[in-house]
Amino acid sequence: MFGLNKIIPTNSNYNFLILRRNFLILSIVFIIFSIFLIFFKGLNFGIDFKGGTLIEIHTHDNVSIGELRNILSPNFNDLSLQEFGDKNTIIIRLQNINNQESIETINIVKNLINEKVIEFRRSEFVGPTISSELLWKGFQAVSFSLLAILIYIWLRFEWQFGFGAVVALTHDVIFTLGILAIFNVEFSLSTIAAILTIAGYSINDTVVIFDRVRENLRKYKKMELVDLFNFSINNTLSRTIMTSLTTLLALFSLFIFGGEVIKPFALTMIVGVFIGTYSSVFIAVPTLLIFKFRPQDDD
Repeated sequence: MFGLNKIIPTNSNYNFLILRRNFLILSIVFIIFSIFLIFFKGLNFGIDFKGGTLIEIHTHDNVSIGELRNILSPNFNDLSLQEFGDKNTIIIRLQNINNQESIETINIVKNLINEKVIEFRRSEFVGPTISSELLWKGFQAVSFSLLAILIYIWLRFEWQFGFGAVVALTHDVIFTLGILAIFNVEFSLSTIAAILTIAGYSINDTVVIFDRVRENLRKYKKMELVDLFNFSINNTLSRTIMTSLTTLLALFSLFIFGGEVIKPFALTMIVGVFIGTYSSVFIAVPTLLIFKFRPQDDD
């Protein structure tokens, strides 16, 4: 019977670490580029973090985004329009004028484009105080999760493993944010949830490899560290690939069939799975080579 074990060998012997310096340089370059993008280009903050009013409308067939933008632009400084699933469904994001109530902003929009719209489907409002608080809480959530993971790995293994895990996780978070900035993906509360999920997924993958590394360190006391780390990665390779593939099948289904609302979450998760798998092999494990450690012999 044909199975995936014929495609993914269970006794592989690939030399992953031979290119570790190349991958490390590549990661450093992209991390620097991502930080540059985040600080200078910025993320595409959604209504959750930016504050203001979101309105979803369904327009007549002959109405274009450009036409709506020309009507609304003279009245609103910060305005964003985008198609939402089909060309007749449009999301309008805008800042309230002079701190006025959201209902007043919605009424102004309705008066300006009422003739172009078949239906005003929904509206949401987030004030500037709440939006800044949500952004800060999101940053805290990611930071505390990384700290908690460091403590867990430190207690579960040794501090060197904790250092490697946090380096890999920090790499994953910044790398993912860089991809979101490049493709201008909306950054919302669901994106924060996706990043935290990515951290959990990545650390799970890393812990499996670290556990095998620790086991082999005790079993093969005279094996060179590079060879031992390669051996450990190969030991867990089939499990890593199978886990990633099954997760990606679900995520691509969400991305394709889940609708526009779920797409930013699904896309962030897809990027995170690829990056998390990559970092577990090419960042977390090679980081251990910084420490020329060996566990003490068991008496």
